[in-house]
Amino acid sequence: MFYVKQLEHEIVLQPVHFGPKLKATIVRLLKEEVEGLALANYGYVVNVIEVPEDQIKSGIIEYDSGDVVFTVKYTALLLRPFINEVLDAVVTQCNALGFFAFCGPLRIFVSKHSMPEEMFNGFDGSKDAWISDDKEVVISSGCGVRLRIKGRTVEQGNITAIGTIKDNYLGQIDDGETMDS
Repeated sequence: MFYVKQLEHEIVLQPVHFGPKLKATIVRLLKEEVEGLALANYGYVVNVIEVPEDQIKSGIIEYDSGDVVFTVKYTALLLRPFINEVLDAVVTQCNALGFFAFCGPLRIFVSKHSMPEEMFNGFDGSKDAWISDDKEVVISSGCGVRLRIKGRTVEQGNITAIGTIKDNYLGQIDDGETMDS
């Protein structure tokens, strides 16, 4: 799920940024460019943890533009979903085909075919919710679910996953309503 890894990125700077705070500018631009980005082999960059000053290499001038390219090595916290990993997620949308849930920046779709048998025909369009035959389980927008990742895809800097709640100990874990004490 979450792990720490050392990565490398190139930052392109215009000469107007050169000055006494050059390294701080490089670190700021690095965070702006990579945080929230989905890297195909590594997952989402959740946070840039550390950028050691000795890991900012000397820049190389691009002769046609005058910009300078700096290669920066940094340590990042990454989110990568693994196949068969069990996650807790929040449901954001229900429709007749299944429901969508988010676990941080990861969007997960659970098809009606990946729900328990007692929920297969349980979509209620008026409530936008999946309801079990015995009316004990109601999965609607805002509720928490525990699910298992069955597949994932990476497309254009975005990672999406397919999940299932058709297994022991999976399904609704929170109804999404806050309790008043």
